[in-house]
Amino acid sequence: MTIKIHAPKEIAQFIDHTALTAEKTEQDIIKLCQEAKTHHFCSVCINSGYIPLAQKELAGSNVKICTVVGFPLGANLTSVKAFEAKAAIAAGADEVDMVINVGLIKSQQWDTVRDDIHAVLDACGNKTLKVILETCLLTKEEIIQACEICRDLGVGFVKTSTGFNKSGASVEDITLMRKIVGENIGVKASGGIRDTQTAIAMIEAGANRIGASAGIAIISSKTIDVEGY
Repeated sequence: MTIKIHAPKEIAQFIDHTALTAEKTEQDIIKLCQEAKTHHFCSVCINSGYIPLAQKELAGSNVKICTVVGFPLGANLTSVKAFEAKAAIAAGADEVDMVINVGLIKSQQWDTVRDDIHAVLDACGNKTLKVILETCLLTKEEIIQACEICRDLGVGFVKTSTGFNKSGASVEDITLMRKIVGENIGVKASGGIRDTQTAIAMIEAGANRIGASAGIAIISSKTIDVEGY
């Protein structure tokens, strides 16, 4: 599968236009939704408390509502994550980005990690689940094993980062994640993507979704011709 991008504005179809920090107001979310509609972003990525507002603002558009579960630490009880996913979907979420339990990975509790993801995947039903690995906290071997679990379970996407930790997406991690999950599972680059060139680098490396709060800046640069995964 090859993606061709001829101009920055075409990156809009990959972008989850994001507003997740605690101080975001209703007006911030309304503006986010208006921008997503105007520029044809793939989704808005918001905290679940704002799903009803986003649903109202996005009515009649093709923009999806993405929300987060177990965010930003991933250390919640599995039952809490599953409940959170169900409640978010009932409220109108189209996609769920859950944070993997990094501490369990570091404890080598891989069966429990798998069960945690599986429970949220079941809770999502036919909605898309993206699993946030928080790659900056993982070794290469841990990224590989986490991706293998996600691939075998059949989640929608693996995602690099929350954007709330010490670093975000890297080309190296995207390349590795794409190699492990293959063509049938999405790869989302998130965290620290603030300009066109960085977004293009992630797409070239294998990302087919970009999580960013700087979506407007990303699509506003000079024309470029690039092929990506």
